[in-house]
Parts: sequence; C-alpha cells; structure tokens
Amino acid sequence: MSTPPPQGQNPFATQPTQPGVPQQPYPPQQGAPFQGAPVPPPAPKKRVSKTLLRIGGFIVIAIIVAIGKWYLGQSDAETTAVGSCMQNEGTQSSPELKTVDCSSGDAEYKVVEKFDGTSDSSKCESVKEAEISYYQVGNNHNVVLCLKSL
Repeated sequence: MSTPPPQGQNPFATQPTQPGVPQQPYPPQQGAPFQGAPVPPPAPKKRVSKTLLRIGGFIVIAIIVAIGKWYLGQSDAETTAVGSCMQNEGTQSSPELKTVDCSSGDAEYKVVEKFDGTSDSSKCESVKEAEISYYQVGNNHNVVLCLKSL
C-alpha cells in the first residue's frame, strides 16, 4: 500500500525513484509494445449485383437485335444510291429490284435520281435521263427511284 500524498501535491506526479531500481513503464508491457489505435480493416469493395448485370446485358442484346432487324429489313431500293445499278429479280407487274455491280452482266438499270419519303412516281418526269420510275411503299419508308435502262 502506498501512503496518500501530502495535501497540495499532485497525486499523479512521478514519484522519485530509489537509486539502482529502474522505473517500470505504465502499464507493464506484455508481448508487443503498444503502437497506437488499431487500424480498421479496409472497407469492402462495392459489388454490382448479378441482377443489375443481367438487366444491363438484356438491354444491350435487345438494342443489337433491334438494329440488326432494322438494317436487315431494309430493301435494296431503300439503301441504294444515285449511280448504283439494279437488276429486277421479280416480274414487270411485281418488280423486285436488287443492287448489283454496274460492271456485271446482271445490271439492267442505273439509278439516276432517288426521292425518299414519297410514293409520287411522277417526280421522275422532270428527271431528264429517267426512262422508268419505280416506287416502293411500306416497310420502313416510301421511296421513288428514277431509272434508265442499260
């Protein structure tokens, strides 16, 4: 037991040590020395849920399919350009024009003018080189081709 310190003195002040006796640190050390507050573990990384990944994947696939259907659903009349050559794979009463290489023997007509968004084939009457007009209604949009025979 220790004796209480005299009045007016700080009870937490260090006590004089006896000569030859080393002073013990407080608290007595056991094992590794005290190094400060423990470091918390790193925060877990946020993981995207599998449901969100599935929904995102489904949306991407749906967009790709829609673009593919739109692109593959277009006829040659819709995608052709002025100067292209065409071949009629149908009949005169039910033509089915396909784009072909102008240097091939299959080329029957050359596109001299193209009007998008209309089915008015009389527009080809004002085109000097046009001999035949072809119009297509439906699918993705209306188009008129003014053609000349090769």
